[in-house]
Amino acid sequence: MTGPQLLSAWAGHFTGAGTGVTVVLPPDGTVASGEVRGGAPATREFALLEPARLVQGVNAVVLSGGSAFGLSAADGVMTLLRERGTGFATPVGPVPIVAGMSIFDAAGTPPDAAAGRAAALSALAGDELRSGRVGAGTGATTGKWRGRLDPGGVGITVRAAGAHRVAALIVVNAWGSVGVSDPAEMSERRPFGPQNTTVGVVLTTARLSKIDCYLLAQSGHSGYARAIDPVHTRYDGDAIVSLATGERAEPADLDLICAVATDTVADAIRNAVRD
Repeated sequence: MTGPQLLSAWAGHFTGAGTGVTVVLPPDGTVASGEVRGGAPATREFALLEPARLVQGVNAVVLSGGSAFGLSAADGVMTLLRERGTGFATPVGPVPIVAGMSIFDAAGTPPDAAAGRAAALSALAGDELRSGRVGAGTGATTGKWRGRLDPGGVGITVRAAGAHRVAALIVVNAWGSVGVSDPAEMSERRPFGPQNTTVGVVLTTARLSKIDCYLLAQSGHSGYARAIDPVHTRYDGDAIVSLATGERAEPADLDLICAVATDTVADAIRNAVRD
């Protein structure tokens, strides 16, 4: 299905054989933070998202399949952005700030730098942004705590938050189930244990500080907990990046934005398995 566009950010997919890449390119001046809560993350450049770090934003967020091998998709995005003169200014040229998160989708051939570049080019071209089993969600599954392989995928939702808007793009590949489940259903063997992780991006048009963005990321994780059961397990690498584009000058009610973000992320997760 076709999803709504991601506010003023560009977003695009590369869909391969059983795996893929989704890239989000925020506008210049976007402030970013993020948080990991799962026990088995596969991430890139996440430390710089901490509120005390020097860099205030990112030039791209790359979501990929292929587990830790899929993190190499960010190399292709970095190269493309540097060719375009985008990045943190240094004496030897711009260094693009690219955060990455990967899911374990058991891909035979993980996405590589060429796949990341293709997803970024799709975003820059304004190609139709789709939800479901596309991009990084191509090989995603859920319900593995019950010994099942229910479909996962990419979910997208946009909502109003007063004068501002909030959007979420989530790749759902959870050990848990989407919706409330009965713990008595859990198999003692815990099949398919390691092959999980839900990752995504939550954006707002509001002008926020980096610490505000960190709180926004935490609210995104509350959305994970609202839609996935069980969530943030030691078998998941659950992570989220938050982006504040600052494109609207109206004062931001941070508590409202965070509350809406929780609902928006939860709805995006549910949409990922419906599409």
